[in-house]
Amino acid sequence: LCWQQEEARRTELGVAGAESKFDGLEEHRALGAGWKENHATFMNELKNLQASGLTTLGQALRSSFDLLNLNRLVSGIDNYGQGRNPFFLEPSILITITDGNKLTNTAGVQEELHLPLNSPLPGSELTKEPFRWDQRLFALVLRLPGAASVEPEQLGSVPTDESAITQMCEVTGGRSYCVRTQRMLNQCLESLVQKVQSGVVINFEKSGPDPAPIGEDGLVDSSRPINSFASQPWHSCHKLIYVRPNPKTGVPVGHWPIPESFWPDQNSPTLPPRTAHPVVRFSCVDCEPMVIDKLPFDKYELEPSPLTQYILERKSPHTCWQVFVSGSGKYSELGHPFGYLKASTTLTCVNLFVMPYNYPVLLPLLAEEESYLLPVHV
Repeated sequence: LCWQQEEARRTELGVAGAESKFDGLEEHRALGAGWKENHATFMNELKNLQASGLTTLGQALRSSFDLLNLNRLVSGIDNYGQGRNPFFLEPSILITITDGNKLTNTAGVQEELHLPLNSPLPGSELTKEPFRWDQRLFALVLRLPGAASVEPEQLGSVPTDESAITQMCEVTGGRSYCVRTQRMLNQCLESLVQKVQSGVVINFEKSGPDPAPIGEDGLVDSSRPINSFASQPWHSCHKLIYVRPNPKTGVPVGHWPIPESFWPDQNSPTLPPRTAHPVVRFSCVDCEPMVIDKLPFDKYELEPSPLTQYILERKSPHTCWQVFVSGSGKYSELGHPFGYLKASTTLTCVNLFVMPYNYPVLLPLLAEEESYLLPVHV
């Protein structure tokens, strides 16, 4: 099932562009219902589908991603070479329903899930992966037994499955569900409804040493040792940032991009391919949040994770950690800061503030022009 949230920025092609998504991909002829048909026609065609052939799941997923990406180059939503705009997005969720058994193709049985690397879509070579940062894959792996279990059902969250599709789900920012009972299936459907969020997936990676521990009084405790060498869950998180629509227009609005991971080279004939998910590095050096009057900034809430939990537990809502993209600067490997991570004043969530590139240098210059600079606690 390929299910796309239509909270997205509309393409210039409008409805005609949407129809071309079905006309342009011959792999989808098996389902004889396009955008013009109603829901009843779609459901009838869905019920009449016949399962046959080999389990070419990799090709099916590749075709689904190609279907979603068909008009992205025309709409300019990916903004190649000019930074990534979180507010340019088409949030999509792919749901795969499978029994979790071995995959087969003409060569035999496959132990791993592989998606074809080649794609007929123009511009697909500009992203290394077949998916984009606003597309997530979820899998319902049905492992329902033929006979009811005599043991009482254990309550709790539904675990991930151990089949080949799980790793692919996690790479996109989604997950798999190991479904063993009807109750677990209902629980999964409720979970999937909650996953329908407008946002993009980002890799957050720690750069530099760990911060100094915070004591119970909220002050830095220099007597406690800093363990910067042992890997901690919050050092690396692969999570969503929520991109909320503007209440007045119903679509997201923003001002500043997340930088590209390369410095532009005028002599290069092509743009280097980017990863689907940007790698945003954060420095654990406490800084004071900066904004300047009349200069906008973008604010995105982070999905709960070990990183957000760690920042909130420090109870420092008036300081922030700067964020970088490696390779974005010409003379520095780490690049210059483009924003910061900061806990809300109520310590209920952590936000990513996106500012102009190298804002610590730019803002004082602008403030000097305006003759004042305002530290703001937001």
